[in-house]
Amino acid sequence: MKGTVLMFSDFGFPAYATTVSCMEKTLKDRNKQVAAFVKASAEGWKSYLADPAPANALIKKDNPNMTDDQLTYSVGKLKEMGMVTGGDAATMGIGVITDVRAKASYDFLVSAKLLDPTKVELFKTYTTSFVNEAKVLP
Repeated sequence: MKGTVLMFSDFGFPAYATTVSCMEKTLKDRNKQVAAFVKASAEGWKSYLADPAPANALIKKDNPNMTDDQLTYSVGKLKEMGMVTGGDAATMGIGVITDVRAKASYDFLVSAKLLDPTKVELFKTYTTSFVNEAKVLP
C-alpha cells in the first residue's frame, strides 16, 4: 500500500510539526538536562538521516511488523521533504524555532479562535535558547 504525505504547511498551518515541551519548573530546575536533551535529539536526527541502519534495527526489534521497505520509504520522505533538515534548519540547525515562525503560529491560532491572546502571551510559550546553543547543522 502506498502512503500519502500531507504537509499541513501546504494548507496554511504555520506551526512546527513536532516540538519539545516541558514545564517552566523543569526549565528552571533542570536547565542543563533540557539543553542536553535538545542537543542529543538534534544530533540523533542528524545521525539517523546519515545512517538509519542502526536505529532501524532497533525499530524493527521493537516493532516486528515494520518492514525494510516502510523504513526506507519513510527516511526517503523525511529527506525529500526536508522535514528535519529543511527550511530554517538548513542554516540555523536541526530543531530550530524562530521568533517569526512562532509568531505566525500564534497569530494563526488567535485568528482561528483557538487561542485567547488575553490568556496566553506569545513570548512565554517558547524559547530559542536551547536550539540556538546546540546548533546542530544538517
